[in-house]
Amino acid sequence: MFRLSPQLSALLLLTASITACADTSRLQVSDGTGPTPMLPAPTTSLMPTVNIAPAVGWTKEAKPLAAPGMQVVSFAKDLDHPRWLYVLPNGDVLVAESNSPPKPDDSPGIRGWITKKVMSRAGADTPSANRITLLRDLDHDGVAETRTVFLDNLNSPFGMTLVGNDLYVADTDRLLRFHYEEGQTSISAPPTIVTDLPAGTINHHWTKNVIASKDGKKLYVTVGSNSNVGENGLDKEEGRAAIWEVDAATGTHRIFASGLRNPNGMDWEPQTGKLWTAVNERDELGSDLVPDYVTSVKDGAFYGWPFSYYGQHVDTRVEPARPDMVAKAIAPDYAVGPHTASLGLAFADGKLPAPFSQGMFVGQHGSWNRNPHSGYKVIFIPFTNGKPNGMPVDLLTGFLNADDKAQGRPVGVVNDQHGGVLVADDVGNVIWRVSAVKAQTAASLP
Repeated sequence: MFRLSPQLSALLLLTASITACADTSRLQVSDGTGPTPMLPAPTTSLMPTVNIAPAVGWTKEAKPLAAPGMQVVSFAKDLDHPRWLYVLPNGDVLVAESNSPPKPDDSPGIRGWITKKVMSRAGADTPSANRITLLRDLDHDGVAETRTVFLDNLNSPFGMTLVGNDLYVADTDRLLRFHYEEGQTSISAPPTIVTDLPAGTINHHWTKNVIASKDGKKLYVTVGSNSNVGENGLDKEEGRAAIWEVDAATGTHRIFASGLRNPNGMDWEPQTGKLWTAVNERDELGSDLVPDYVTSVKDGAFYGWPFSYYGQHVDTRVEPARPDMVAKAIAPDYAVGPHTASLGLAFADGKLPAPFSQGMFVGQHGSWNRNPHSGYKVIFIPFTNGKPNGMPVDLLTGFLNADDKAQGRPVGVVNDQHGGVLVADDVGNVIWRVSAVKAQTAASLP
């Protein structure tokens, strides 16, 4: 087994640090945001920009900063890398406590070793708890009083959705179905395997999300790419960088949309009924490229990855070139800033006051390939007539401290049915609840 000497390790890490400082953004995050983001010329280097915000967690009583007129409390603390959330019809909250599965063939070589070592500072190298926990707020005060292990012994679970009495869970390698009865606090019966999902020993983007059609007959599953831009071989990308449409009854599936490098959050836009998703775009083209995005998902559409980005902007790193595929690529609807790692997505349910009443919440996990940092917050994109209308508004910030260290990193976002938005924070190991500040009545004033 090849081992690096301490001296060589130090030299390589120093080289990575120097390289990380070499590329600095020339644009603001806002320049790479909106329906027509600025797309400067790409910049490349031998080593990628690695600018991780080291994970330090929250000090006692510390918490994120809510937008004016809003407040934030911890709905649940002391979780184990909470990534994704789902609210059951009775108000119980499911949280996937999950992390990356073993993937020994991902990012091989010295370059990959350096990247893994530096990125471990982000708090993403802990073993996966492989469970889903149920949280119950008995008195509806915005804080969960009870928690139980709802499902255990899973394999890097992520997405969850309920159709009638069928609870679907997207493990990293399989879509599972469990029987659920309302009010149930744990499930011990074995699942039915609906379909296998792409995984393996590379499994570069391991998270799989699932959402059901309105009639429950179809399931839509996100499957991220097996690389940054196909460097592991395009044969390793079979069925990936796509959203699958799965028949719930039979498990048969087809590619609903492709060319989506790493789709995560999904939700149905309430006015048009269209499916929307949040997508992480490619890295290592400079601090200002490529913007992550949210987009409506068109049946049969191709969104460019890996051959092009943001429509038909060719990525010359990809070989062999495919001008025929580039010609098919369509641009997404709305950019949300370069390298923001936008993961969570949920449309507002109308229970919060303006400006958060009509539009989309997006959880931005935060950058590693940008100098300075981007993301590390929850934003709100206003919508009018089913389309984005205007620039994002910050809902929750303060995840980076004064030293640019990560106290937390937001991932999944969801409405809680009681006028609040829940945010999974996988570095702080907290679920935050954001709600409107209640106006004081005359009787309560001093």
